[in-house]
Amino acid sequence: MFGPLACKPGSSVNNKTGSWRVESRPVFLHKNCIGCKMCVTVCPEGCVSGPGKNAMEVDLAFCKGCGMCALICPKKDIEMVKEETQK
Repeated sequence: MFGPLACKPGSSVNNKTGSWRVESRPVFLHKNCIGCKMCVTVCPEGCVSGPGKNAMEVDLAFCKGCGMCALICPKKDIEMVKEETQK
């Protein structure tokens, strides 16, 4: 048997994949964050960072809008909002 699998972030660091995002993007509310950094752990592209409590951010140049960060947040301090087209 194997335990939980932790994968390294994808290759978005070499390719700005944020342009692939079409439906929604995460917004960090900075109200109830406890600094657990579960959002950092679960992000498949490694684009969430910050020093901790109420200070986490996402680099939208690399975020694909998967919503994993919002789903895992125990305090629901991350909200997925409709992506605004910038064309």
